Amino acid sequence: MIKGTPELIAARREEIINACARLYQTMSFKEITLKEIGAETSCSRPTIYNYFQTKEEIFLALYEREYALWNADLEALLAEHETLSRQSLAELLARTLEKREQLLKLLAMNNYDVEANSRPELLVSFKRAYGKSLENVDRILRKFCPEMDEARRLSFRLVFFPFMFGIYPYAAVTEKQRAAMEEAGVDFRCCSIYELCLACLRGLLG
Repeated sequence: MIKGTPELIAARREEIINACARLYQTMSFKEITLKEIGAETSCSRPTIYNYFQTKEEIFLALYEREYALWNADLEALLAEHETLSRQSLAELLARTLEKREQLLKLLAMNNYDVEANSRPELLVSFKRAYGKSLENVDRILRKFCPEMDEARRLSFRLVFFPFMFGIYPYAAVTEKQRAAMEEAGVDFRCCSIYELCLACLRGLLG
């Protein structure tokens, strides 16, 4: 049982997630440890175990928060517009993901290990946030593309959501990767997150 007021518990949990997010800006998933995360917080390592039993659970909570932030943007898009052209819809959806670089970076890593090493109740909470994003995208398509039937909306989601897993690696090319592709003679053009999303969405929306 975690001791403290609900506000204190929520604040400490958020502090731990924030520490993980900061470290993930400059370190890889493999490099980050509970010790590293603890050093970035006011919590002792035993205290962290009261909230998260593994490093993967902290990353899962970060995932969940990123999906919640994306959901807020998707819901704002729904609320702020009555009609949108296909082009405008593609542009606005691409902008929502341009803001979620952290989410896209998380999607690019091994999700199987994160989910496998997290408690079921935390995984269910994460899946709710993920499921909400599927629902919100479907609501957007139903509102702004009413001619799309259920099968076409499903087809859209089955292409776009897996596509999201590859956006970050394609947009965040390191100098080492760039040099290797140049030496290998690979004709590669680095695109921004927005450009990649827009190209995909234009193709899916027609």
